[in-house]
Amino acid sequence: MILPNKKIISAQETIPYASMSSDGICHVREKLYTKTMSFDDISYRLADDKTQKDIFDCYSHFLNSFDDSISLQLTFISKPSNLKALKQKIRIVNSNAGFEYIQKEFSEMLEKQLEKANDGFQKQKFITVGIKANNKNDATTKLYRICSDISSQLNSFGVKAEPINGKTRLALFNSCFNNEYDESFNFSWELVNKTGYTTKDFIAPSVFDFREKNSFKSGNVCGSVSFVDITASELSDSFLSDLLELDMTLYINLHIKAVDRSEALRLVKRKITDIDKMKIDEQKKAVRSGYDMDILPSDINVFGVSAKNLLNDIEQNNQRLFMISFLIMNIAPNMRKLNSNIRSVKIVIQKHNCILKPLDFEQEQGLMASIPIGIFDSDIKRTITTNGAAILIPFNIREAFNSGKDCLYYGLNAITNNLIYADRKSLKNPNGLILGTPGSGKSFSAKREISNAYIATDDDIVICDPEAEYCSLVSYIKGQVIKISQNSNCYINPFDISQKDTTENAVLLKTDFILSFCELVLGENEKLSASAKSIIDKAVRNIYVPYIENPIQSNIPVLEDLYNELLSINTDESKQITDGLEMYVHGSLNLFNHRTNIDVSNRLVCFDIKDIGKQLKKAGMLVIQDFVWNRLSENRDNNKSTRYYIDEFHLLLADEQTALYSVEMWKRFRKWGGIPTGITQNVKSLLASREIETIFENSDFIYMLSQASGDRKILKKHLNISERQLKYVTNSKEGEGLIFFGDSILPFVDNFPKNTTLYKYMTTKPSEVNAFE
Repeated sequence: MILPNKKIISAQETIPYASMSSDGICHVREKLYTKTMSFDDISYRLADDKTQKDIFDCYSHFLNSFDDSISLQLTFISKPSNLKALKQKIRIVNSNAGFEYIQKEFSEMLEKQLEKANDGFQKQKFITVGIKANNKNDATTKLYRICSDISSQLNSFGVKAEPINGKTRLALFNSCFNNEYDESFNFSWELVNKTGYTTKDFIAPSVFDFREKNSFKSGNVCGSVSFVDITASELSDSFLSDLLELDMTLYINLHIKAVDRSEALRLVKRKITDIDKMKIDEQKKAVRSGYDMDILPSDINVFGVSAKNLLNDIEQNNQRLFMISFLIMNIAPNMRKLNSNIRSVKIVIQKHNCILKPLDFEQEQGLMASIPIGIFDSDIKRTITTNGAAILIPFNIREAFNSGKDCLYYGLNAITNNLIYADRKSLKNPNGLILGTPGSGKSFSAKREISNAYIATDDDIVICDPEAEYCSLVSYIKGQVIKISQNSNCYINPFDISQKDTTENAVLLKTDFILSFCELVLGENEKLSASAKSIIDKAVRNIYVPYIENPIQSNIPVLEDLYNELLSINTDESKQITDGLEMYVHGSLNLFNHRTNIDVSNRLVCFDIKDIGKQLKKAGMLVIQDFVWNRLSENRDNNKSTRYYIDEFHLLLADEQTALYSVEMWKRFRKWGGIPTGITQNVKSLLASREIETIFENSDFIYMLSQASGDRKILKKHLNISERQLKYVTNSKEGEGLIFFGDSILPFVDNFPKNTTLYKYMTTKPSEVNAFE
């Protein structure tokens, strides 16, 4: 702001604050101090009506919590992203040699997807609170308390908010004034101390030019600040989101100040008195002119009813009055582009029955009010109720874009068209499910994540492949395919224990698995009695004694050792068990009565059990699951994650024995660095399991593709999916659906390029597979 009778001699003096502290507290002027918080989005747009109402009510309560001693500024910034920096974030860099050709292709695919995406624009949201305080110490105490309250209130309905420090706040100012990326801001507090510069010296542009009536220049860019004249009788909750979806640099600011309740009542009652006086004057005029005195101008009646309703809202309906200034600042490289952008903004404003007006001769004040500093030196304000302020709801849809070497690609957000690039390890529980009808892209999605994880992370990956769908991909990316069948010479010993774990506790865990294995192979209708379980438990502990005493590979028992130990017990019940195990030891199904003879040192191991036979398939899946436990145990000491993909997952949940073992894995894998993913197209069979509730409760990642009608109804109930969200899995195309990532539910579309070599090995469409062959 230009102070009266003072000549501005530098751009620095135009920036209206006294000092900025490293903790982010800004001394603006006199006794005014402000602090800024950033906050995330939530998926408001896709929520059902009840949830939207709940969010609206919570946001209204949030606004009502600010009294007239606190000024509030909500800032929404949409600006071009640093595409070079974004590409660097998604670039796959892995030290493992031999994957360069796959990394190159996958990285190029990601860059092309990024170019298709709307990630060219970065969306940021901030809350700036201002208070009066006698000094910095008093201000710090009050502002930290207020920020803590804000964080707590927003978190209550799923919005994460945190204070930003002084450097981040200065970077925002610098980005606005100089049209630079935040990461380009070259600043440190040490530089301030060494050079003697003020913080303003680091953010001020070369020049501010406010000579034009309704535009300005800041450095090498043009800008214009306008205010929104709220003329609509009712506003839409999509107002802000419609503006932020425009592909242009926009700074939207709501300056909100609560009116003291007693003052608000006096204001409204005074307005009612004025309207009543207008009525009387009109009635006198009517009498003098010989008209019916009951006929009044319609505006007076409308204003009278509105004023009385407003008074009732304040007195009875927990409504407050706020003074609000709704500002929009456009930034562009030249005046032609600036005027074009302003016209686009006007179209959106008019759609919502409001008017966009330039801040004539107040562009300086408008610019400084458009950065999160907490002031607006103008009388352009509108009185509005709590509901009127809350309908400008600042929430749209949550995104999932992170940086880090463990982040993987999952498609594009179907609404915002932004890249979905996230790390499952960051979730509280990274366990996951991939669900979809045949032809929806279920197996393709699993293969894409597997190949991405293999080349971008250091994780071990194990695949249980009941239909031999993953073998060609695994071979192409230099993984290891192990075929388990009656005609194969590859064996896995169900009794294997990690040689790093020779404690009795390991034997206890193995005993639990052997009990499940025995119960499964002895027949679906032959549940083991308590005494039978005790016999097996004792026998298992006995056969592991040599291994505990001398933990070498040759001392690990096999199924025949258990069989012989049970024979030695020589009871009717033990004989019944050995009779059931006979064909698995000496008969035609002796596949699991051998020592492990395969090298599984590869990071990517795929177990092909397509030809294992129907009678052994579930047992084979259970044995592979136990193999993963052993790999998990070995990796745990090295802080290495183990990803496990189980196709046809519903088969493991169909039997009580395997279901309970799978649930145990879902509960405990996370603590051991495991990331299991169940994959199935038979969702109805999956949902029929009594254990599915536990699986859902322990899965923070669900990749849901198109679903059948009956499945949609059950999934809607289990996962609390709204009707708006459900349409994305209703007759959706392949590669389209919903992704559940922690608390976020995002609609996605994954149009993986078909002209890549990876696509050739990931597709399962018969026509494409035959064509590639």
